[in-house]
Amino acid sequence: MNFIRSFSFIFAVVLIAAGCNKKLDISPQQNIDPDDIKTSDDVKAVLFGGYSKLQDADAFGESFLLTADLLAAEQQIYFAGSFVDYVDLNDKTQIETNLTAFNIWENAYVIINIANVVLDKIELVDEDEREAVAAEAKFIRGLAYFELVKYYGKPWSAGNTTTNLAVPLMTKAVYEYNAAEHLLPRATVSDIYTQVIDDLVDAAEGLPEIAEKARASSSAARAILSRVYLSQGNLAGAAEEANAVIESGNYELPTTYAGSFNNAANSSEDIFAIQQTSQSNSGTANFGLITFYMANYSDDEPSIGGGRGDVKVDPSHIDIYEPEDNRGDFYYYGYSIVGADGLHTRKWSSFYKVIPVVRLAEMYLTRAEANYRKGGAPIGGVDPLDDLNTVRGRARASLLTSIDDESIFAEERFRELAFEGDRLWTLKRLQLDIDGLPYDDNKLVLPVPSSELDVNAKLVQNPGY
Repeated sequence: MNFIRSFSFIFAVVLIAAGCNKKLDISPQQNIDPDDIKTSDDVKAVLFGGYSKLQDADAFGESFLLTADLLAAEQQIYFAGSFVDYVDLNDKTQIETNLTAFNIWENAYVIINIANVVLDKIELVDEDEREAVAAEAKFIRGLAYFELVKYYGKPWSAGNTTTNLAVPLMTKAVYEYNAAEHLLPRATVSDIYTQVIDDLVDAAEGLPEIAEKARASSSAARAILSRVYLSQGNLAGAAEEANAVIESGNYELPTTYAGSFNNAANSSEDIFAIQQTSQSNSGTANFGLITFYMANYSDDEPSIGGGRGDVKVDPSHIDIYEPEDNRGDFYYYGYSIVGADGLHTRKWSSFYKVIPVVRLAEMYLTRAEANYRKGGAPIGGVDPLDDLNTVRGRARASLLTSIDDESIFAEERFRELAFEGDRLWTLKRLQLDIDGLPYDDNKLVLPVPSSELDVNAKLVQNPGY
């Protein structure tokens, strides 16, 4: 990665996270003096910087979710704005200088190095907090690497996981830039998945069962593990992790679908979510998930407005819902900042609200699919049909009487998780076409940023760029 530029971001994050902790005094330059991190509070300040970067618009504040949905836009969304990088992703014509591809890569490696610094300095943390802080760092690192391997490597379902390339694997803290040590080649898809699983398993064991709303819990690690295992076709593993989250009893579906979104704090079903406030948010001007999705103004909904409104709901999307399904009514008509009209989702219709990363509804859908596809006795003892109906019932959709084929699981995930960045990864793992392209098409993988290739001769570009 381009450490020279990324270092300045790392320092800024550390300083902001430290707040009034005057003991952590690191000047914004290309080197971090490890001796400047001296106390338990210093290490935790760095950790909180990792959470801040997960919240960033280049992570779950926008790009991790919106980029996936632009790449799987058919019958879901279309980009009506003028930002070329987003238009190209929508059209699958992105090039190696695509700014979103660069921002995701760079921000993820900032997150990873923050986690590596925390782990390198873990002995400074008070003994009663040490295990949990290390587990949080591993959760953050595993989550970042999982997003990277999905975006820059071929999907696990494409096979050749020991030869297909993903991203460089860096697990050591970088304090002082050294080209010979820090300019690494791309690791394989298999190598990155191994690291992700190791980190998340350790996180699940070391994190508390219940955590502060903005921080990771053991259930959050298990929920992400269920995604990882499902993407690998490890159906028993996916069902076991999803079942553990469901059976924990710490989460429940709100009585209405609307209750899962636009909340000032985590809803009862948010297993892990990104907190947004007027002081710390994913953008209200030219970036951020809510900014792009929320209409600039709406005659029908005058209380909703101020966004760019560049992301519109494809009108055909409404056809996937039955008339009685409340999810089919979760839309409004509005205009973009330049007056383009169209449908908008209510999921992202209020500034400074929580952005769910993983919800309980997904765990029911994962357990249902994994149990059905693996066959045999269902893990958790719940029939897959009942799990699907738990999710459908909350939305007031009619209850299913049977499961005819596996396609129903992709359909149910689409109904429940639309506009949450799920569609692309579901279609890839099920080897289904995406916007008229094969699931493993080169243009459904982001390019290695050209700026990274310029500084690191060990990197090679993805096919198709």
